[in-house]
Amino acid sequence: MKLRYALGLGLAVAFAPAAARAEPLSAEQKTELGAFIKDYLVSHPEVLREAMDSLDKHDKAVADEARQKAVQSYSNAIYRSKFQADVGNPKGGATLVEFFDYNCHFCKGALPDIARLMKDDPDLHVVLKDFPVLGPGSVEAARVASAVRNQLQGERFWDFHNKLLSMHGPVGKKEALGVAKEMGLDMAQLDKDMGSKEIEDGLRETLAMADELQINGTPTFVVGDSVVVGAVGYDELKAKLDAVHKCGKAAC
Repeated sequence: MKLRYALGLGLAVAFAPAAARAEPLSAEQKTELGAFIKDYLVSHPEVLREAMDSLDKHDKAVADEARQKAVQSYSNAIYRSKFQADVGNPKGGATLVEFFDYNCHFCKGALPDIARLMKDDPDLHVVLKDFPVLGPGSVEAARVASAVRNQLQGERFWDFHNKLLSMHGPVGKKEALGVAKEMGLDMAQLDKDMGSKEIEDGLRETLAMADELQINGTPTFVVGDSVVVGAVGYDELKAKLDAVHKCGKAAC
């Protein structure tokens, strides 16, 4: 009887009009209702899993909606910033934006996917944004890479990017300068450019943009109106890019 009473009380509380619920529960009623809920959840733990799954889906949907709005609001900075590296076809019909860190293991793993996408799709524009979140070495490498863009563009910068991101072990200023020297850059000019205000402005812009897009890890991609978190692989990125070619969105 107590179990039925508690269940009935719980349903009554949940579905009664607000006016009918104005009277607070007594201490005894609260105890009985609490005991019933506890017993039910212990006997049916799958309910908690279902509730957590539902909450996760809800949170993801809310985050995705907020990110889509941020992509629309910051589209110029995302796709056409003067601080970014443009590789592939700069006039391509679809654009893939990558926020990356030169010390990111998963970014290194995604590198062949990006290369393959560009090879398979000559109408693809790729935007590379330095998002150094893995320590001082990453920030130093990003500063060097940002300065390198003053001397190398397009395919030549892609070569630099490939060499640096493909390195084993920690990547910092020393490693980035080593690649730049190997590629024949003007090192005196590079050193001068690394200390410029423009480099700092570019890194700050990317960090602020990432905050608006709720990006907290690398790699993260922007495709059309969609933010894609993680090294999701060639097939998923290609499917979204194909959709952008078709209808201008990551999903038609």
